[in-house]
Amino acid sequence: MSSLVQSFSKSLAMTVLSEIGDKTFFAAAILAMRHPRRLVLSGCLASLVVMTILSAFVGWAAPNLISRKWTHHITTVLFLAFGLWSLWDGFMENGEDEELAEVEAKLDADWKANTRTVKEGNKADDELKKERRPFLTQFFSPIFLKAFSITFFGEWGDKSQLATIGLAADGNPFGVVIGGIVGQALCTTVAVLGGKSLASQISEKFVALSGGVLFIVFGIQSFLSTVEA
Repeated sequence: MSSLVQSFSKSLAMTVLSEIGDKTFFAAAILAMRHPRRLVLSGCLASLVVMTILSAFVGWAAPNLISRKWTHHITTVLFLAFGLWSLWDGFMENGEDEELAEVEAKLDADWKANTRTVKEGNKADDELKKERRPFLTQFFSPIFLKAFSITFFGEWGDKSQLATIGLAADGNPFGVVIGGIVGQALCTTVAVLGGKSLASQISEKFVALSGGVLFIVFGIQSFLSTVEA
């Protein structure tokens, strides 16, 4: 039970400090300004839940592929590396403005392309559009799929995903999944309801420094447990 609670707490704290002010956080905030919030929120959350479960599964399976001792060492190195990475990001100037501008530029380009496609599509026959409609959009809203895909590929290979793998490999995977999902739900809800104005007011430097300290603490704990063993 203590292992479950500890893994939940670590995963929750790690997720919140990794996702606040992240690219996917800004993307959810901007998408919510242009589309129905419920569709953006459900799409982003569905993607993050899938990503969290997949990452935890990989972490759970890792000790079966290589020895638990080496898994533990790799996890320790990952936490320390992510901690230093986050601290470096925190000391970099204008990181938040650049990241927000980058996300806005990508979504603006996509928005213009979609608007042009819609205008051209309105000239076509309704039945023809229905026949050409992608298979998935017959069952899911295009906005849901857009929010899902942007979030999923934005998180792929992100340090929060790799950290989730490390936590699951070194702790209770169920606690990691629950903590990760709760943390993702909190961050995404804040982004969708708060909008870009709130997202841009969040101190990226403070969050990055806090996350860096947290990762280093996790790394030290992991190292000490190895020494004690």
